[in-house]
Amino acid sequence: MIGVLVVDDHPVVRHGVGLMLSAHSDIVLLGTAADGDEAIRMAAEKRPDVVLMDLSMPGRDGPSAIREILAADPSVGIIALTSFADSDRILAALDAGAVGYLLKDTEPESLVGAIQAVHRGESPLHPKAARVVLQSRTAPPMQAHLSCREREVLLLVEKGLTNAAIASRLGITERTVKGHLSSIFAALGVGDRTSAALWAQRNLRDGQG
Repeated sequence: MIGVLVVDDHPVVRHGVGLMLSAHSDIVLLGTAADGDEAIRMAAEKRPDVVLMDLSMPGRDGPSAIREILAADPSVGIIALTSFADSDRILAALDAGAVGYLLKDTEPESLVGAIQAVHRGESPLHPKAARVVLQSRTAPPMQAHLSCREREVLLLVEKGLTNAAIASRLGITERTVKGHLSSIFAALGVGDRTSAALWAQRNLRDGQG
């Protein structure tokens, strides 16, 4: 079962998303929160697997709440669920640690699929959000050096595999995977898996990088 916490300042959104999620046998709605502070408290109490986080709320905003939730429990997968597709909000959410970014016009089944994907260790992005990220973040020089092993790891990150899955696939330890990721992030000039995956999608598919 995937435990989900829904965070949004609009009661209709909380109620509607909650009803939709409750119809799926592999998802359990652990609760809803109306603002960032309540989200932090409920995340600590309910320990969700996935959080659907609105970004624009009175008081503590989404990115601030994302940081605090992840500081307390880095294993939580947080999806920004918002009406906005501007680059500032997208980058703020991803920089805070969100692993997914969806718009509120997302189809219900696509939202459920995104929750399931995050629970598997993947990073679902709405096409508009992916396009903004690609346009807003300058790729490192094409001659950025990656070893053969680092390229293998990066391509598996781009496919959405978790550290554990990458370790199993390559026959190495999770500690080694984390070490490779640190080197990859430094070489590419990025700070998170989503940015590295987007760079790989843009540069490695054609044999570059």
